[in-house]
Amino acid sequence: MSLASPTRTEATFPAPIVASRRWIEGVSFPADRPLINVSQAAPIDPPPEALRQAMAEFLLTVPQAHLYGPVLGMPELRAALAGQVSALYGGTVAPGQVAITSGCNQAFTATIAALTGEGDEVILPTPWYFNHKMWLDMAGVRTLPLPTGDGLIPDPERAAALITSRTRAIVLVTPNNPSGAEYPAGILRAFYDLAQAHGLKLIVDETYRDFDSRDGAAHDLFTDPDWDRTLVHLYSFSKAYRLTGHRVGALLASPAMMLEVEKYLDTVTICPSQVGQFAALIGIRTLGDWVKGERDEILSRRAALAQGFGRLDEQGWRLKGLGAYFAYVEHPFDLEAEALAQKLVHAASILALPASMFVPADDPSGARHLRIAFANTDQAGIAEMIDRLAAVRL
Repeated sequence: MSLASPTRTEATFPAPIVASRRWIEGVSFPADRPLINVSQAAPIDPPPEALRQAMAEFLLTVPQAHLYGPVLGMPELRAALAGQVSALYGGTVAPGQVAITSGCNQAFTATIAALTGEGDEVILPTPWYFNHKMWLDMAGVRTLPLPTGDGLIPDPERAAALITSRTRAIVLVTPNNPSGAEYPAGILRAFYDLAQAHGLKLIVDETYRDFDSRDGAAHDLFTDPDWDRTLVHLYSFSKAYRLTGHRVGALLASPAMMLEVEKYLDTVTICPSQVGQFAALIGIRTLGDWVKGERDEILSRRAALAQGFGRLDEQGWRLKGLGAYFAYVEHPFDLEAEALAQKLVHAASILALPASMFVPADDPSGARHLRIAFANTDQAGIAEMIDRLAAVRL
């Protein structure tokens, strides 16, 4: 009797955040050295009080808050996001080109479902966002890794060499998770032109766009009147308005693609959270200045981390990437990154992720790097983390 083939989930690597949490199970941290958790990119504070009050009022007074809504999202939120994106990028986005999803991860899974068939290919720069790779594996889509090297910026010419008759899309995340790299506008335009020339989709995930260190639009892709023939844009409200638990994201694409996306969403969640959508709508309408303050705070933490790693240069630490919520660092130890990450839990009360979780198994760079998600610790916590890393002797 033949053995059964592994299921799609069995053939996919374990979720890194879940795996790393097991490293701290049962560990007692000294009172004078509590855990500094820089493993996950998530704000630890709730939404601002005014937004929470508005959400509570919505729950209490609007019956529709508890019912199914439109599969593609609240019309008011779709229109509001279309207007916000049009104003930010200097282009034209219509509400019919917007779908609201249950988080940005679902926006990505819906996009892949709408664009690919069994055995198709997607180009994914490395280091990659691990949930993107996990979903491609579970969807039966072949990943074409595109190494970004020490500069952490993907090269369109190297991507062009990977394209085959089965390639359907190129994925870019900027500011990048995990590296923090902010992709130059020219790079995005070059990838857009490449995708357009080959009849591919360019999927641009800008989950962290609100924390980009550059002012104004990070690219001009929406200024093309026919942008939706090539571009699929992904966004998350989770970070901007601290709505991580409410799962609200967005997908911008052509009306024709929306017909396919709608099939997928209807079979998975039927509709996004009504409360989360309402909160995102209020956020767009009223929290612009508040989000600017959040960005200023993240940029101050970024500066503190850059200064702190300057102190570690003599010990061999190297800051390779820094932006949005993330730092990507090379460590100096004669130890693979996963083993080092587990040792840091006990030696320094620090939980960070090894880069081996963000690259193919045969990529040696994974052993040399760590990702530090610094958005859920303040400047004092960053300074303490640097002090602890400076004291580590292995």
